[in-house]
Amino acid sequence: MTGTLYLCATPIGNLEDITYRVVRTLKEADLIAAEDTRNSIRLLSHFDIRTPMTSYHEHNKIEKARWLTGRLREGQNIALITDAGTPGISDPGEELVRLCHEEGIRVTSLPGPAACITALTMSGLATRRFAFEAFLPRDKKERAEILSQLKDETRTIVLYEAPHRLLRTLQELYQTLGSRRLSVCRELTKRHEEATLTTIEDCLNYYKDNDPRGEYVLVIEGKPFAALKQEAQESWARLSVAEHLELYISQGTGRKEAMKLVAKDRGVSKRDVYQALLDTMP
Repeated sequence: MTGTLYLCATPIGNLEDITYRVVRTLKEADLIAAEDTRNSIRLLSHFDIRTPMTSYHEHNKIEKARWLTGRLREGQNIALITDAGTPGISDPGEELVRLCHEEGIRVTSLPGPAACITALTMSGLATRRFAFEAFLPRDKKERAEILSQLKDETRTIVLYEAPHRLLRTLQELYQTLGSRRLSVCRELTKRHEEATLTTIEDCLNYYKDNDPRGEYVLVIEGKPFAALKQEAQESWARLSVAEHLELYISQGTGRKEAMKLVAKDRGVSKRDVYQALLDTMP
């Protein structure tokens, strides 16, 4: 019998947010794999958990995952924790879980704190549909590409950001998205927790004069469907009906279907499209 990998969510600030199930699992596991053993020892000591620990972090996640799966194959139960929150969400864990699935090792997740969900629910913005982007990439080209994709995102957007990069990120968001509504959440579950519903522009102006402090979650309003539709129609309006039709035909769409698509894009009837094409004939 192989062991089980337990993904244990730990508090993101307030120690009272840990679940009874996580505490019990951490005590009963044969081994705890921790992102930073020096940080996790404080959590374990607080709950009198004496299970042995080993490190599993960003810099050893590939090699250590193989070692951990070896222990799991031998029948040991391993609990995975990160410095805060749910393993695998902007923290190490994804590679280990994938390897366990490949090797037929049971994986289960013990739900609990996650900064993205905590911020979203207290943001004051729409929660039914959201896009979680975590930290934007450091690479300039990749970062610009992600921001470009977010420009037309209609879902609520959730980002993480460190204080020393916050101002730069706000500037880029303003340049790309404009001044949408924004909920700035910082120091979640801690004594100085704040959630401020503002706009990207006002937030940018505030942090030009005030130093950011603490870890931030930015919850950004998605682009309204009406605005997206209007922009699309304005874009099509720059083409003649004949040019619009030819665009679809050049992509391999049949003429009849292309006429339907043109009518839908322009918000008119197929008869109007047909008449416009007739009017352009010599």
